[in-house]
Amino acid sequence: MSFTSTVKDEVSKLELDEIAKISELSGIISNAHVEGSISVMTENNSVARRIYTLFKEIYNIHPKITVRKGYNYNKKMLYILEVTNKAQILKDLGLNKEVPEDFIVADDDITRAYLRGMFLVSASINDPKTSRYHLEFNLSREDLANFLNKILNDYNLNSKVLHRDNRYMVYIKEAEKIGDFLRMIGANNAVLYYEDIRIYRDHKNMTNRLNNCEQANVDKIIETSNKQIEDIDLIENMVGLDILDDKEKEAVSYRLKYKDASLLELSEIISIETGNQITKSGLYHRFNKIKKLADKLRKKI
Repeated sequence: MSFTSTVKDEVSKLELDEIAKISELSGIISNAHVEGSISVMTENNSVARRIYTLFKEIYNIHPKITVRKGYNYNKKMLYILEVTNKAQILKDLGLNKEVPEDFIVADDDITRAYLRGMFLVSASINDPKTSRYHLEFNLSREDLANFLNKILNDYNLNSKVLHRDNRYMVYIKEAEKIGDFLRMIGANNAVLYYEDIRIYRDHKNMTNRLNNCEQANVDKIIETSNKQIEDIDLIENMVGLDILDDKEKEAVSYRLKYKDASLLELSEIISIETGNQITKSGLYHRFNKIKKLADKLRKKI
C-alpha cells in the first residue's frame, strides 16, 4: 500500500461533528464532476466508504456506486459514487459559486475538515522513506487551485501553484511543512512516521556533510604538506638545506618525519619533543619563509 493510501485510510476513519462533516464533504465535492449529477471518483476503498457514509449521514442519500478497473491497465479498482439530486446539496456545501463560500471555512476546525476532504480525493504524498518530500493536489480549475493555495499559505505552509497541461497543481515541498499539513488534517500516525523518517534523513544528511567536511580538511592538510615537501626538495636539490636557519631546519626535519600531520599537530609535536613552545602561527611563518625561498629558486630554473 502506498503512503498516500495509508494516510487516506487513517483520516477517512476520523470521527466528525455535523458541521465538520459538511465542510469535509464540500472539500470532497469541490473538485468533482457536477454536470447533471455529482460524480466522485477514487481508487481508495476507505475513501469511497467515507464519501458514501457522509452522504448517508448528512442527507440520508445512498449514492450509486460503480466499480471498474483502472485506466491504462492499472490493476487498481476505481470507485465512482454518483448522486443525482445535486441542487440542494451544492447549496448546502457552499458550492454554487466558483469557489466554496465563506461559511465552509469559517473557523479553524472546519477549515481543516475542508482540507481533509480535498486531500482525500485530490491529493498524493510521497513516502519520505523512498522519495523526495512532495505533497500535491491535482485540480481541474485555476480558481479552485488559487483558493486552496491561499488557505494553505494562511497556515504558512509555503504552497505554490503550477499550471500543467489542462490541470493545476498545488504543491508543498518542505518536509516540515508537509508534516504540519498532516498534523492539521488529523493524520497523527502518519505524522509520527513522517517525522521519524525526516529526522533520520536529516541526521544522515548532517553526518554526510560532516564526513565530507572532515574529508575536505584531510585533503587540504595533505595538499599543504605535499607543497611544503616539494619546496623542501627543491631547496635541497638546488642549494642545500644549510641555507636555512636553525628554526627553519627544525621545521623541515619534523615535516619530513610527520608528513601527514597538520600544522597544529606538527606544532604540538615539536613543542613536546623539543621542549620549545611553538604555535601553529609560528610554524606557518617558518614554512612561509621556506616557500618564498623556493619560489625565488623556481624563477631561476
